[in-house]
Amino acid sequence: MKAVLQRVAEARVVIAGETVGQIGAGLLVLVCAERGDAEVQADKLLAKILKLRIFSDEAGKMNLSVQDVKGGLLVVSQFTLAADASGGNRPSFTGAAAPDEGRRLYDYFVAQARGLHPQVETGRFAADMQVHLVNDGPVTIPLQIAPGV
Repeated sequence: MKAVLQRVAEARVVIAGETVGQIGAGLLVLVCAERGDAEVQADKLLAKILKLRIFSDEAGKMNLSVQDVKGGLLVVSQFTLAADASGGNRPSFTGAAAPDEGRRLYDYFVAQARGLHPQVETGRFAADMQVHLVNDGPVTIPLQIAPGV
C-alpha cells in the first residue's frame, strides 16, 4: 500500500461544488491499494502514519505525531500513486488493486483510522474530486508498505 502525506494547515475535498471532507491542521493522506495488498499492509501503513513525527515541537524540531498535536486526517483514495511511467509517456496503472479490492481496502483503512483517531474525514472513492490544501512547511512524505511485509 502506498500513501503520500502532506502536513497541512487546512485541507478539503470538493465534489461537484460540495465540500465532502474538511480538516484544519493535520495530514492529508493520499492512499493507494496495490495488487497483492491486504489488511495487514493497511494496518501497518496506518500505524506508521499515526506515529510519524513530522510536526514541530516547542523547539521547532519535527518531533510530534498527528496524534500528539491532535490534528485531523483527511484520507483520499488515489489509485494514480500506483502509476508506472517507465515504459513511455503514458503511465500504466496495472499495479493498482482492482477497483473492488481497492475500494474494500480503502474502506477498511478509513474504518481502522476512525477507530484509532478522533478526527478522520474522507473524499469519495472513485469520484472526480478537487482537493484543496495549504501545505504546511511544506512537508510531503511518501510511504509504502509492500505486499508480504
